[in-house]
Amino acid sequence: MKRKIRMGMVGGGHGAFIGNVHRMAAALDSKIELVCGAFSSDPEKSRLSGEDLFVPADRVYKSYEEMIKTESTLPEDVRMDFVSIVTPNHVHFGPAKMALEYGFHVVCDKPLSFDMEEAHILQKLVKETGLIFALTHNYTGYPMVKQARHIIESGQLGKIRKVIVEYPQGWLSDLVEATDNKQASWRTDPKRSGIAGAMGDIGTHAENLAEYITGLKIEKLCADISIMVDGRLLDDDGSVLLRFDNGARGVLTASQICNGEENNLNIRVYGEKGGLQWHQMEPNTLLVKMQNNPTQVLRTGVGELSAAANAHTRIPAGHPEGYLEAFANIYRNVAICILARANGTTPDPIYTDYPTVDDGVRGMEFIYKVIESGKMEEKWLTM
Repeated sequence: MKRKIRMGMVGGGHGAFIGNVHRMAAALDSKIELVCGAFSSDPEKSRLSGEDLFVPADRVYKSYEEMIKTESTLPEDVRMDFVSIVTPNHVHFGPAKMALEYGFHVVCDKPLSFDMEEAHILQKLVKETGLIFALTHNYTGYPMVKQARHIIESGQLGKIRKVIVEYPQGWLSDLVEATDNKQASWRTDPKRSGIAGAMGDIGTHAENLAEYITGLKIEKLCADISIMVDGRLLDDDGSVLLRFDNGARGVLTASQICNGEENNLNIRVYGEKGGLQWHQMEPNTLLVKMQNNPTQVLRTGVGELSAAANAHTRIPAGHPEGYLEAFANIYRNVAICILARANGTTPDPIYTDYPTVDDGVRGMEFIYKVIESGKMEEKWLTM
């Protein structure tokens, strides 16, 4: 059986940024169609958003509760297959939990939840139901990130010794949440964002990228967390020393007050035999630096790359592949896995590679440990 996978969306209505990113990414491979949604907690805003998205009026809902309950009563060949949750952090848990309880797969924006308790409940539910739960740590979807992971996994760098990962932004260099900036207002609000600001918003991306590429787990950390802009309620800058489970050491920085920076996520990994370097703003390029050899410049779609890198490459070499394509790789992989389940088949392991609820729990643990460490003064020695 071949058919499109049917998606319902929670959030992503008028004025939302990330909802449109998810919709474009989901549509890119023509494997997924948006069939219903509760696009806002405001019923009228949800209705108007549904009109703009050409969703049938009877499939535009006033709340996610109404959507999940109603969709579950529709015929199997009509109702949605999965729920895409594109809300602020404090509205991740409710729809995710209910969707799982009603038998729907879930794709959720990161971080996984508002707090640690919610994260563990979702993790338990996913294990109990066996349903697919994907978290959109989209940077893992880039072809050259897959290539970097392959290089390390195949032992080409030897034992990993050092990991340096940075995510500097500059858009919160001023108190923009005091203006009518929707994206800033919820990200800096403890009631909607949770216990962390920059570390929850972008620090988790850096943490996830470091663990994904290296295959290692962060075992211990020591954090310095700051609020640099007067009047802000959550961290906007932080640096973390990392110790990985193989003995490697690392440094992670996440900052939203670096004036002039856009989304300069980058990572460097060094092993016994060599190192590699990847920059999100130049995503088609991966630098490989082997001891006593010239630097290799690997490019998306050029030469002999790994099967995983090739499977996530979409267009001919020299054409930039970026943010939307990386997002789309996660949605495509989820669609392939959902359809395989419906057909009683096993998908190619290449397409089971997407961030899961377990990655989300790791991210929440990272947030909590970083904030806890950042509040401890006794770890510092005075010269």
